[in-house]
Amino acid sequence: MRAAVVLQYLLPHRALSRLVYWATRWTWRPWKDFLIGRVIRSYNVDMSQALQSDPKAYASFNAFFTRALKPDARPQPADPRAIACPADGRISQIGAIVTDAAGPGRVFQAKGFSFSAAELLGDVAAAQPYKSGNFVTVYLSPRDYHRLHMPCDGRLTRMIYVPGALFSVNPVTARGVPNLFARNERVVCLFESPEHGPFVMVLVGATIVGSMATVWHGVVNPPRTREPRSWEYQGRDIVLAKGA
Repeated sequence: MRAAVVLQYLLPHRALSRLVYWATRWTWRPWKDFLIGRVIRSYNVDMSQALQSDPKAYASFNAFFTRALKPDARPQPADPRAIACPADGRISQIGAIVTDAAGPGRVFQAKGFSFSAAELLGDVAAAQPYKSGNFVTVYLSPRDYHRLHMPCDGRLTRMIYVPGALFSVNPVTARGVPNLFARNERVVCLFESPEHGPFVMVLVGATIVGSMATVWHGVVNPPRTREPRSWEYQGRDIVLAKGA
């Protein structure tokens, strides 16, 4: 096991994430300018694509981290039937949800590791439509734009908060920590698409990215609970267009 993976088991994930949460929202100019500048230089962030290209104009590091892009920075696919990538990152895995020796509805994580759709969604019944479906895992690095978009038109039916760990989700950890994405804290968003049928977007937290928000709910976490929480939207008619 790599030293980087061993370190993941030793880190005080929650304490570190709480510290980072407050540090990235501190508006003291020298501090937030230092953090933003450090990330831009270290990860070669292309600020020309940002709606606000001046790094010093952001009120906090979190405002920079979740910055908006220019309207034409990510054009939608020309084919109206195409499914758009929901996040501005790198596809680390893509494929079919299969039945293997470990059981039905397995999602591939990395060589030697897979997990069930039920484990990922935190709900056996919610996972039933996907036991022979398809999945894609998109990894967001620190240089990436941290907003998510609809891959296709969809009507929100349910949201589930699943408590869990806060391991890093980088490729090294994915190859070394079993059930990584089904172990980490996550927010599960279930949709119905008029063209593609049911689909799910799963927002997975990480060591220093432990806060998630949606446009229909606001900040989901923190606060954190020991038990899963669920919100039903069947009668709310919350419809989002592809790219929203």
